[in-house]
Amino acid sequence: MFVVNNFMMAVAQLIDFLLTAYMWVIIGRAVISWVSADPSNPIVRFLYEATEPALSRIRRFLPMSMGGIDFSPMILIMAIMFLQSFLVPTLKQLAMGMG
Repeated sequence: MFVVNNFMMAVAQLIDFLLTAYMWVIIGRAVISWVSADPSNPIVRFLYEATEPALSRIRRFLPMSMGGIDFSPMILIMAIMFLQSFLVPTLKQLAMGMG
């Protein structure tokens, strides 16, 4: 049973790491949007391609009459923080309960 316990703990830690890494990608995307970055730069293209699918889904539900400020990165970061504070501890507690 300890194998399943260790596996679930590893999955929880991996999810936590991936969510943190994606949050930093979103922050990088937001910072890049404040300056006039070269769109042909590979890093800029990566940031846009990695974040645009999630951000565009959020933008569909946001009203655009907020003074031209894009709040979708902040909403996505809050969703990631929610997952980190709910999903990851839940998986860890499930793993501890199995042991």
